[in-house]
Amino acid sequence: MIDEDVARLFEPFRIGRLELKNRIAMAPMTRSFSPAGVPGPDVAAYYQRRAKGGAGLIITEGTYVGHPSTHADPDVPLFSGEQALAAWRHVAAEVHAAGAKIIPQLWHIGLVETRGTSLAAMEAPRYRPELGQVGPSGMLRPEVVVAPPMTNAVIDAIIDAFATAAVAAKRLGFDGVELHGAHGYLIDQFFWPGTNRRTDRYGSTYAGRGLFAAEIISEIRRRTGTDFPILLRISQWKQQDYAATIADTAQDLAAVLQPSVEAGVDMFHCSQRRFWEPAFADSNLNLAGWVRKLTGKPTMTVGSVGLDTEFIESLTQGKAGTPVAFDRLLSMLAQDQFDMVAIGRAMLADAEWAGKIRRGEIAALQPFHPSVLQTLS
Repeated sequence: MIDEDVARLFEPFRIGRLELKNRIAMAPMTRSFSPAGVPGPDVAAYYQRRAKGGAGLIITEGTYVGHPSTHADPDVPLFSGEQALAAWRHVAAEVHAAGAKIIPQLWHIGLVETRGTSLAAMEAPRYRPELGQVGPSGMLRPEVVVAPPMTNAVIDAIIDAFATAAVAAKRLGFDGVELHGAHGYLIDQFFWPGTNRRTDRYGSTYAGRGLFAAEIISEIRRRTGTDFPILLRISQWKQQDYAATIADTAQDLAAVLQPSVEAGVDMFHCSQRRFWEPAFADSNLNLAGWVRKLTGKPTMTVGSVGLDTEFIESLTQGKAGTPVAFDRLLSMLAQDQFDMVAIGRAMLADAEWAGKIRRGEIAALQPFHPSVLQTLS
């Protein structure tokens, strides 16, 4: 018998035609445990443990699409190439065998270097010219130009790389894809006025800055059909600037996201450092709540769910996190502010997080400590 207070979390949910057994997802978290970009049996077992632990949906760590300008960390998994894709087929099969659905997060880092869970990477993203990295206006952060603006030919090639990866995901048996459009990476660099100063159709206006993401979605939809779920992860904050925004008003946010809605996105995954914080002044809606209201699309919330520290404190200050009551989350879910919840550090610390919540074993939840980032447990 599921406790009445948490019953909503364990209701089935549909993303398009994808049926999930509950509303709990494992959040994507960079791990850098895939040497030469190939996820091994340990990676498959890592995801399968969270599936066995009760998560309805597994969203993998960010995986590099097949364009050379995004391959910064040799231990981040690729979603291209025969060897890596064969390994991902095994991961998907293991998660399905444990009763969950799984989607890969497709990723291009743009003009940011990622170094796994390195504190330096969070505190001071930097550009590596030897990698041939690209960004919409060649800007690492506002007023810091480090490369030429992307040409239309490069834009087209990267759109193709995302779509090619999505086709591979469908072929391998994955249940959809998520595009990483948050945290200051490439798609988000198009969204963010601070790094997108283009004067062509990919810039100038909020809708223009939303066009790159929309064209990726449209091309994926064209190649995979109408029934293959496409999620888009977004955020206001950037690793280059925690206080940055892609839109300062709800009206502007709607303009940024409307091209993706028209292109056929199925769900928005809305990342905040603290899920409970309002997205705009004079409102009680968080980012996922506002996006749901503005777009009419289902949303997923994420950000320090179930812990008493937010994740940047964990990474930059080494703070542990103790499990806490999540009455506020359940209240917001009951009010239909969002449809699903993604669990990050809490599920790293305890693979059985979802199952323990379902059984009411709150006291048995394992605390989070930054040391878990150094293992693939």
